[in-house]
Amino acid sequence: MKRVVFVCTGNTCRSPMASALLCHLGNGAFDVQSAGISVRGKQDASFYAKSVLKEEGIELHHSSQQAHEELMQWADVILTMTEQHKQVLAYHFPDVEKRIHTLCEFVGEGPYDISDPFGGTVEMYRHTYDELKRLIQKMI
Repeated sequence: MKRVVFVCTGNTCRSPMASALLCHLGNGAFDVQSAGISVRGKQDASFYAKSVLKEEGIELHHSSQQAHEELMQWADVILTMTEQHKQVLAYHFPDVEKRIHTLCEFVGEGPYDISDPFGGTVEMYRHTYDELKRLIQKMI
């Protein structure tokens, strides 16, 4: 079973949605976690992230976590939402640098960043969900 970690900024929007999507679409073939590069305490996923996933029949039970050494070592592949996230992780965890990719480049569509819906409308979250779903389906 492949171990995948998705990483974004605060671990409340994009990476939890990506994690839930891969678990849902991957039919148990992946062990998935998510983290952030700038997490402020344990937080639930954002309301709209959970709402958009629920519209698609996906339940999300989440508590944010900071990217840390043990998690990075655990992962077979670390997929970031942006090039900046990738660079920050490579700086802090140089021994796993070869396992760190943006999600877009990993599926052969880079380089571009996945839009951050944080603080935006439910429509922005739906757009991010659609983008993540398309990329994760391609990844699978």
